[in-house]
Parts: sequence; structure tokens; C-alpha cells
Amino acid sequence: MQRRQLITAAAAATTSLLPLWASAQTLEKPKVTIAVGGKNLLYYLPLTIAEQLGYFKAEGLDVTIVDFAGGSKALQAVVGGSADVVSGAFEHTINMQFKGQAMRAFVLQGAAPQIVLGINPKTLPNFKGVADLKGKKIGVSAPGSSTNVMANFVLTKAGIKPSDVSFIGVGTGNGAVAAMRSGQIDAMSNLDPVITLLQRSGDLKIITDTRKTSDSEKVFGGPMPAGCLYAPQALLDKAPHTIQALTNAMVRADKWIQQAGAADIIKTVPEGFLLGDRAVYIDAFIAAKSALSPDGMIPEKGPQTAFRALASVNPKIAAAKLDLNAVYTNAFVKKANAKYPKG
Repeated sequence: MQRRQLITAAAAATTSLLPLWASAQTLEKPKVTIAVGGKNLLYYLPLTIAEQLGYFKAEGLDVTIVDFAGGSKALQAVVGGSADVVSGAFEHTINMQFKGQAMRAFVLQGAAPQIVLGINPKTLPNFKGVADLKGKKIGVSAPGSSTNVMANFVLTKAGIKPSDVSFIGVGTGNGAVAAMRSGQIDAMSNLDPVITLLQRSGDLKIITDTRKTSDSEKVFGGPMPAGCLYAPQALLDKAPHTIQALTNAMVRADKWIQQAGAADIIKTVPEGFLLGDRAVYIDAFIAAKSALSPDGMIPEKGPQTAFRALASVNPKIAAAKLDLNAVYTNAFVKKANAKYPKG
């Protein structure tokens, strides 16, 4: 009798594990490496929230996040095969199609770029307009990154060629702050919390701000999708269940952020993200919250806006016949929202 009870109990325990085991089996690639350029940025806050709150693990994923100095470096990691997915700027998918490599965005983190272009009051005390940046040194997270693209776009609109200035990679943390305060650069294209920290200390004067969707649309002339998860089309084809799991986690994070207060964010993000000043980080979060995606959906007109921004700087892209429908999909996001309607 006792032996029969033990067998029954063991069978019950095994049965209880079947759903989890079956779920894990559906993932073609349960171990995923995500490359990101500036993990501490509010631009990528949903990625950090998904990691810190265990949303990836809840989907059966074992995710490793590797941080780089900028988005272009993160992209190189995926192209080189050392990472599977990029947490980066949407416009890179268009650039890569132009270069003959199919990359596709599948879940959005940012509804606006949140990138700010500001000048150094110490080195440019008599600054009057963007034209004054000709011949100057402009700090960006990394050459070729979204901060570089945004600066190029603003310069071009003012009649300045990107080759008329010197772009310097300064990262997205304390190094960027030090470069500005020491006068190594005359201007900076960067993101929060770096921007808010420098602005509050009087070391940066903002000239172009895309931290609000309304301001971003004025700058770019339409909805400009920003931070997202994107990957080679081959991965989406081979591992759709894995991509769906990643999307589920990110959509939950997007929705959690919209319901969170500043205190919730401070408790959740790593201490190192705060750059030694919680008040600055809170202010930065409040400024960025409305620019973060509420549901992971990529706007239908977003790819066209991103294409126009890139084409304004690169005539070769302007003349290229690209399939903008191939650089994104909302199919996974729609399923994620159905699964987690409230986050």
C-alpha cells in the first residue's frame, strides 16, 4: 500500500512538471544572447525591467545581455555571430537591408528616440544656432550609432555635412559626462540619464530634444520608432517560438513601466544606472516615460519616417529601392498583447 502511494505521488509530481517541460521544449533556442549599446540608458529601460523582474525566465528563456559602448557595436556583435539579438535603434534594420543583410524588428521599446543634441556652454559661449557647430567636436555614444544618426540629421537640415564636424565616441555613462565637463567636446548627442545630469549641472544647453513623441514628430516629420529588439530574419524563421517568448517578456516590461512610479523604477534598476544621483535619474525617468512604448507595437508609418531620416543624410539610401515592410513585424507583439492584456 505504501509502495503504491509512493508511485502515485511520483507520477503526480512528474505530471505537474509536464507543462513546464513541454513549454521549454517548444523553444528552439532557450539560451539567447542580447547585445545592447548602453544598457544603463532609459532608452533601453524595458530590456532591464524584463531582466530584473524575471520576465525572460518566466517565458523559459535563459538570456545573457552583453553591453557595448553604442548601438553600432551591438549590431556588429550579432553580425559577427557572438550575439543573437540586438536591443538597438530601429533605423539599423533599414541600414542593414541597404547593405544586403536582412534584419527585422519584432518588438518596440521606444516610441520616440529620446536623443538630445546639446552644446557645451564652456566651449561655445556665443552659440547662436546649429550652423555654429561646423568644424566642432561632437560626442556620440559610438560612431554609426543612433546618436550619430540623429546628429547627422539635425546637421544636414541646417546645411552642414556630417563630414564638416568631428564625431567622437564617448559612451553613455560617466565617460560621456567627463568628456563634456572637461571640454573635450563642443556638443553632445546622447540620452538620459546623462543628458539630465549635465543639464542640471549647467554643463549642457539643449538645442534639439526628442524625449517627447510630439517633439520627435516635429523633428523627423512623423512617428520615429526608436529602441527595439531586432534580429536576423533567419533567426525569426528558424526560432519563432523563441522570438515570441522574447516579445512576451518585453511587452510585459513595456506595460509594467507605464504603470510604475519613480520609486518602483529606482527599486528595480541596478544601482550603477543612477550615476550617483537618484534625483537626477527620477527626473530623467519622468521626462522619458511618455517616449517609451506602452505596448511594443511598431507604428505603421514609422519605417517610412526612419527611411526619410537616413535618406536625408545618405543619397545612396535615398535612391535605393528598399522593402520597408521587411524591416519589421507586429505579428509577435499582437500575440503577446493577447496573452498579457494588462502586463
